[in-house]
Amino acid sequence: MEEGAREGNTAIRMILADSQAIYRVGMRKVFALEDDIRVVAQAETLQNLYAALQRFPTDVVVLEGQLISGTVDAIPELVRRAPEAKLIVQLSESDEANTVELYRRGVRGVVPRSISPDLLIKCVRKIAAGETWIDNQSVSWVIEAYRAQATSLTGPRTQPKLSKKELAIIGCITRGMRNKEIAYQIGTTEQVIKNYLRKVYDKLGVSDRLELALYCLHHQLLKKYNQEAEDTILANGTHQGQ
Repeated sequence: MEEGAREGNTAIRMILADSQAIYRVGMRKVFALEDDIRVVAQAETLQNLYAALQRFPTDVVVLEGQLISGTVDAIPELVRRAPEAKLIVQLSESDEANTVELYRRGVRGVVPRSISPDLLIKCVRKIAAGETWIDNQSVSWVIEAYRAQATSLTGPRTQPKLSKKELAIIGCITRGMRNKEIAYQIGTTEQVIKNYLRKVYDKLGVSDRLELALYCLHHQLLKKYNQEAEDTILANGTHQGQ
């Protein structure tokens, strides 16, 4: 990891994260010609990038896709560690599933490794200004993915069997509670809650809290659960009264 000086208060502060030193050197030379962009650090591994984000205030990260390959939670972890830093991922080969997943997880731009220097500079400026950089092909992929998601969430399907504890956790999620708060309320650990959520995601075919909330809304999941609980209470009361 190498530190770079920041000049001026309005410069875009950038980290270059790439496993290839020659590529980092080339990109740094490109950005060195721009008065409004300053490379504050370079990173050759994901761990180096985590350390750089902790040390340097950063506006934009230009990240080699290969650097996060095989690390499922890399993007959410980067977003968690540096929520103000906007991520641009460079891919050697783009495909629909990977591109959609990157945008869904919070990446602001997905660009090819072969992108021209001028276009990359334009991309960095637009993303630093709060925009999303997305080409026509990626737009089509993202739209189709969300259409498919909406269909799967609203279409008829067999209701999976959920335990009372899973339903209680889902209820907490829909109220906006964090894992730590849910663990405290239920009387368990945060890790146990995470394990339950993974099982719930698998059962319902969703991938995050937002999709879980949408699923509950469309299928009135908690309403059915509450009704069943009331029916059980009434049945038990009737049985005890006889």
